[in-house]
Amino acid sequence: MAGKKKIRVLAAKPGLDGHDRGVKVICYALRDAGMEVVYTGLRQTPEQIVTTAMQEDVDVIAMSVLSGAHDYLFPRVMELVRERGLNDVLVIGGGIIPDEDIPALKTAGIAEIFGPGTYTAEIIRYIQERARK
Repeated sequence: MAGKKKIRVLAAKPGLDGHDRGVKVICYALRDAGMEVVYTGLRQTPEQIVTTAMQEDVDVIAMSVLSGAHDYLFPRVMELVRERGLNDVLVIGGGIIPDEDIPALKTAGIAEIFGPGTYTAEIIRYIQERARK
């Protein structure tokens, strides 16, 4: 990978969800695939997530929600992404998200939703194919 810019991923847990084992597994898998990963930790606001994404100059924002607040938190992050001109940042989500909620999240601008049981290789491939180069 000499001379090639690594993909930078911000992994975030928006809202009051206190469970982060799954997102940590994803962080390790992305790191092992050669990406630079910044993990924000638990209980981040959409504003904190987007501000950190700007400060860290990331290519991808990957959010995980298990609390059921995805229908507010994910669209709010997308509003802020657009307001702050981060149009070239790929935003993906994951967690416990009902299938019927996914179309609205994609309409809001979330590129893809990865649910329980998704292979980490699938997430890695998705990011590698779509993140800005």
